[in-house]
Amino acid sequence: QVELVESGGGSVQPGDSLRLSCAATSGRAFSTYDMGWFRQAPGKERDFVAAIDGSGSAIYYADSVKGRFTISRDNDKNLVYLEMNSLKFEDTAVYYCARKAQGGSYIYAGTYVYWGQGTQVTVSL
Repeated sequence: QVELVESGGGSVQPGDSLRLSCAATSGRAFSTYDMGWFRQAPGKERDFVAAIDGSGSAIYYADSVKGRFTISRDNDKNLVYLEMNSLKFEDTAVYYCARKAQGGSYIYAGTYVYWGQGTQVTVSL
């Protein structure tokens, strides 16, 4: 079965940075999978954050994180990253890594078929 494991979350102050990692059990096929990051705050829906295609040539961001977050991947290591800079209170959420199905929208959570357990990011004073 496919397993995705997020790490790197923590508690930081506004303006700080964090780098999240997502490790996949996928082997040589990892480079064929589109991957995404979503987040869910308490009492809120799960929202799109960023996505990247298999080769890393196509990248998408939510408007709320453009210019602050960077998604990347290392296919040799089966890893996807989310570099988060200039963090704000509203970035507080559980962040999930997910593998996308073939076709469909990059920004729609229902398009993604495998999900990690999530990692908590808390931005507070």
